[in-house]
Amino acid sequence: MKTMPSTTACETRACGTSNEREPIVNRSLVNRMGEYLNAGLAMDVEWLDALYDSSFENIRFDEDGQVVTLTKNQFMARFRALREQGLKVGESLDEVRLLATSVYDGHGSIIMRRVQEGVPVLYNFVWRWQDGRWTTLLREFTFHKDITSLVSMIESESSPA
Repeated sequence: MKTMPSTTACETRACGTSNEREPIVNRSLVNRMGEYLNAGLAMDVEWLDALYDSSFENIRFDEDGQVVTLTKNQFMARFRALREQGLKVGESLDEVRLLATSVYDGHGSIIMRRVQEGVPVLYNFVWRWQDGRWTTLLREFTFHKDITSLVSMIESESSPA
């Protein structure tokens, strides 16, 4: 049976707070997350499509308790639409901080903080560990301050024309 990579102390500025001794991270999971983030910046939709598990869901929620769940198809449709419009999901990773990782039962979570338009957004990405590597992204839990506009957009898409 293969073992999962060991957990080590954070080694880069992008992996924590001002006190680099606090966070504990799994280096291979951080590296895989870096590949994912860079593919997102490059709008490499084909690579992202292969990375998301067929059962992938993005669960977004806010401080008022509103929740929206996007399937892989819905999530990828948004990436494709952005790319077709010549838009990107970000210009750099300067406002991204990988805060911690947790490895459990063939899965790994990585907690991330990103500032978007001056507002912090918090994430928990859940990865599958298989055949000695991090293979696919299963879930993305995303905490926003307010997702009212997303809720409205989803409701308008699902209402009959």
